Amino acid sequence: MSAKTYEVRTYGCQMNVHDSERLSGLLEDAGYVRAPEGTGEGEADVVVFNTCAVRENADNRLYGNLGRLAPMKARRPGMQIAVGGCLAQKDRDTIVAKAPWVDVVFGTHNIGKLPVLLERARVREEAQVEIAESLEAFPSTLPTRRESAYAAWVSISVGCNNTCTFCIVPALRGKEKDRRPGDILAEVEALVGEGVSEITLLGQNVNAYGSDIGDREAFSKLLRACGRIEGLERVRFTSPHPRDFTDDVIAAMAETPNVMPQLHMPLQSGSDTVLKAMRRSYRQERYLGIIEKVRAAIPHAAISTDVIVGFPGETEEDFEQTLHVVREARFAQAFTFQYSKRPGTPAAEMDGQIPKEVVQARYERLVALQEEISWEENKKQVGRVLEVMVAEGEGRKDGATHRLSGRAPDNRLVHFTKPADEVRPGDVVTVEITYAAPHHLLAEGETISVRRTRAGDAWERRNAAPQQPAGVMLGLPTVGVPAPLPAPTGGCSAVG
Repeated sequence: MSAKTYEVRTYGCQMNVHDSERLSGLLEDAGYVRAPEGTGEGEADVVVFNTCAVRENADNRLYGNLGRLAPMKARRPGMQIAVGGCLAQKDRDTIVAKAPWVDVVFGTHNIGKLPVLLERARVREEAQVEIAESLEAFPSTLPTRRESAYAAWVSISVGCNNTCTFCIVPALRGKEKDRRPGDILAEVEALVGEGVSEITLLGQNVNAYGSDIGDREAFSKLLRACGRIEGLERVRFTSPHPRDFTDDVIAAMAETPNVMPQLHMPLQSGSDTVLKAMRRSYRQERYLGIIEKVRAAIPHAAISTDVIVGFPGETEEDFEQTLHVVREARFAQAFTFQYSKRPGTPAAEMDGQIPKEVVQARYERLVALQEEISWEENKKQVGRVLEVMVAEGEGRKDGATHRLSGRAPDNRLVHFTKPADEVRPGDVVTVEITYAAPHHLLAEGETISVRRTRAGDAWERRNAAPQQPAGVMLGLPTVGVPAPLPAPTGGCSAVG
């Protein structure tokens, strides 16, 4: 009898991407195998939806997908559907009421229960709904099916202590809970031992790390400790909060060679009035002061951000303040979102909801300004010689253009001419930038050098192995280091 197959569909932020690797690891540990590439919709034996509750229409999207699977499930006795993540934590019983063909509903705090709940639903022949109100086990203690051989997420905390009025995440993921530094570093060392050369420290509010363990400088100490791990070439983190961005963190970034010159710092709004309404605990002057300090300490740092346009009560003057900060900060990239109501958040009930056409017009002005700045900032890279870590799946047109793609130290996407020497994802090439576009750089000349790495060896070993269940390994997600931040969070940015 062949093993049952599974498919995990992920929506939302980096936390969900991270959790989905855990879900895959749990299922494989329980004897399931990932459905092969090209498997049609509804053909896997188990389909897991890892949901997000940030978008206003997140539930409509989920029920539409569940509705498409209903007739397929009816034709295939034994097929199971599970719904987890933030929307499951929020709506719990509503999901089974609206989609009675769902077998399992589980929340953000008990993802480790998925295999047990699937088996219980199969035996009892009825839906199993189990939502824990607090974290049962830190996700990093669970089995994991890592997608990348050379780059990994490492979760340092879960939950969030902020109360941003536009964000429902703290209500669904709970108060911040920090991992012990020794556990984090042990995981990083194990990953490096497997061949990983780049890690991204992950937290809902990553630089608040230490508040749960009573050490205000714990995050900067963690960055410095990562700098002492032999074989770890690149360290990134996402996403910090301006409130907790202290001088010791800037010093640790500047003084630790393997901490990359890249910072994602959510702005949300440049208006002090709107920031107060958002319940963000900083103001424009404080935010720009952080940017100034980072640039002084790390001149080549690429800084990216999140901005919400059209928050309730936002005036034209407020919006002009946001444009002012964007001009002053000169972000390399900005993830811009039109405000939309998130059910269950204070902002959804606020007076002064902005008409859609006004929000759209402001959004287009902001995007145009940021596009111009991104291009100007990228043009400054022309002529620079950069070390690029080769990635897999980053350049959609690489086959047609005879190029490869990767990430510079500051996380800019670089497309470069394919060298004569064999190059594998995880290897490092040295190239000279010859052209800049708003969202990528080109190195059209010959590659200056190719450095084969242990990470490239790890990628080669994995891809030389027979195509069978990948087994359960340490670590975390997607191929290569993802773009500075996936943008599906709609302004929460997985941090608030």
